[in-house]
Amino acid sequence: MEANGFVSRRVDTPSVDAGVAAGAAGADIRWLGGRILDATEGFVGGLSPPRITAEPDFTAVLQLRAAPEPTVAATETEIDYEGLPQGVATSTHMLAGAVAGIMEHCLMYPIDCVKTRMQSLQPEPGARYRNVMDALRQIVRTEGVWRPVRGLNVMAIGAGPAHALYFACYEKLKFSLSNVVHPGANSHFANGMAGCMATVLHDAIMNPAEVVKQRMQMYNSPYRGVSDCVGSIWRREGPGAFYRSYTTQLTMNVPFQALHFMTYEYLQELLNPHRQYNPSSHVISGALAGAIAAAATTPLDVCKTLLNTQEALAVHAEVPGALGVGASVGTASATGGRHISGLWEAFRTVYRMGGGSAFFKGVQARIIYQMPSTAISWSVYEFFKYVITKRQYERRLHHRDGEK
Repeated sequence: MEANGFVSRRVDTPSVDAGVAAGAAGADIRWLGGRILDATEGFVGGLSPPRITAEPDFTAVLQLRAAPEPTVAATETEIDYEGLPQGVATSTHMLAGAVAGIMEHCLMYPIDCVKTRMQSLQPEPGARYRNVMDALRQIVRTEGVWRPVRGLNVMAIGAGPAHALYFACYEKLKFSLSNVVHPGANSHFANGMAGCMATVLHDAIMNPAEVVKQRMQMYNSPYRGVSDCVGSIWRREGPGAFYRSYTTQLTMNVPFQALHFMTYEYLQELLNPHRQYNPSSHVISGALAGAIAAAATTPLDVCKTLLNTQEALAVHAEVPGALGVGASVGTASATGGRHISGLWEAFRTVYRMGGGSAFFKGVQARIIYQMPSTAISWSVYEFFKYVITKRQYERRLHHRDGEK
């Protein structure tokens, strides 16, 4: 009988590994996440088969017996919050994911604004910055204290549902694919695949919000607000403009999320092998995973920024004299010019205007943005997952005590 992720069994046969049989033969043990613990929660060893199933082969080896009812004092040690996907509704993941996504994007939004500007291929003199802190100081001094958070509301609106689907899809697929690829154990390949699939849903919701956000973040942005930006893009460029960079964003985010999730899960195995709620391990793993993935995919992010902003000087680069001296860099929608579409055209434009180094414009800001962003996202998500699981466990325990 299972009790909160623990299964009690009695070892009666020599089929158990010698190291386990010597210390636990005939004694009460507990099976948790591929490990065997004795009645005092101490580690005893592991079984030769990597996983216990309901197949007849194992019934002769391990005989199931009822686990003792947990006491209130044992609540903290017996909560297996990593077991949440198997026993809790998808809405739990969606709630935790939505809160994590909104906090991640809102707290780091000023750095995201700096990143967008530093990726400009031909910035105006007033928008040329030495580093992230210099950019923030100049923006606040010359454009006002609220300028770095312009467009924050549209990002918060998009981040909630996008991250809700993102984390719910990832958690479900992670366990399903792991059981196929490597039954009974964690699979880095399955984690990466789950992250890639979850990204498709995430980007489908976030892409329109990204377009509006980056247009409003640009220097000399001509839009008065979010509604003005949305209306102007719709009238001048059509609804397709909101998804012009979708394939590029997927091309960037699929390898980004694969690296991100694989690195995070790998670091969790090193720093938190028992998969308990450990805030410091979630923060460190999330930050390092975000930094590595961000640095590796910066060239694609530069192309995505160009497709979203349609930077006017880049759009008219093939037409000499199309923009006179002193023309605003702005966005193409403000000038009514042609549009850059497709990853290949974006790559070609970036290389023609800045050479190979242009593909790494804003890499410092991107890493500085992604490290705390992913750390915040994972730590908030794991915290909410733990709290929700703990409350549901206590509710079940209270209900069980009331029936006695």
